Amino acid sequence: MSTIVEIAELKKRLTTGKRLLGMDPGTKTIGLALSDLTHTIATPLEIIRRTKFKNDVARLKEIVEKENVGGFVIGWPVNMNGTEGPRCQSTRAFSDNLAMVFDLPQVLWDERLSTSAVERTLIEADSSRMKRKQVIDKMAAAYILQGALHAI
Repeated sequence: MSTIVEIAELKKRLTTGKRLLGMDPGTKTIGLALSDLTHTIATPLEIIRRTKFKNDVARLKEIVEKENVGGFVIGWPVNMNGTEGPRCQSTRAFSDNLAMVFDLPQVLWDERLSTSAVERTLIEADSSRMKRKQVIDKMAAAYILQGALHAI
């Protein structure tokens, strides 16, 4: 059962007091970001080092409960020309697996250039390569989530 909705539908389904959790799922990590209660500002939250899905989802459950999450915005890695490639298939599988655990709406949000935009910002801020590596995924998740929040 898919819970993927369009951004307009997500807005209708969010109840007062619920936050959005932004995700940038990669092969090794999942970057996470959290919206404020008014769905205006995205803040980087943490990075989950991927192991088994059951371990990853256990941490996500903790966050969903603790932070009162009412929906997900998942980075959708379309190719630069707008076509869907193998990374989209992987993200779709991740989304489908989440739908089996969480009865929450999900939006797949175009993430083209999100990581490079964040990396450029971090370089301009004179962050070291090591520091960038430690924060890039959660910063990319915040960038993705912020884009969706602007559309709500």
